[in-house]
Amino acid sequence: MPPLHGGGVSAAVPDVKFGRPITPFYGAILAIWYLVLTLRVIVFRRQNGIGLGDGRNNGMKRRIRAHGNFSEYVPLTLILIYPLEISGAPFFGNPVTIHTLLLLLLLGRLGHGYSLSFTEYNAIGRVGGMALTLLSLLLAAVFNIVIVLWKL
Repeated sequence: MPPLHGGGVSAAVPDVKFGRPITPFYGAILAIWYLVLTLRVIVFRRQNGIGLGDGRNNGMKRRIRAHGNFSEYVPLTLILIYPLEISGAPFFGNPVTIHTLLLLLLLGRLGHGYSLSFTEYNAIGRVGGMALTLLSLLLAAVFNIVIVLWKL
């Protein structure tokens, strides 16, 4: 397999200018957290005999929403961040910018998921987690728009 950096790389392999790809690393960490949230739903279902839906159980509702909310925001945000990473654009494709966007997403998802799935009520984690997630999504979207318009 050809290296992911440097010259002579085929068009199918992104030319990541600053070393190892960043987005897949964070994506893998987020995938592990998603599995944790998934297992929380499965185990709770089995322990409480809830085959489908939420069984009108608040603990089940919270676990389902933590899991569902993750799946609603993470894929789109990662899809928006990866093109920034491989763009090579000044500032927007800089590794510091990419790490910042991905840390916002990771911390947001950890905070939100933990507060919703592992506690009865933690407004700071839930609201703060959503704020960080939405900030990451918004910045990634705006940065992509700027790059597209800039290259026109």
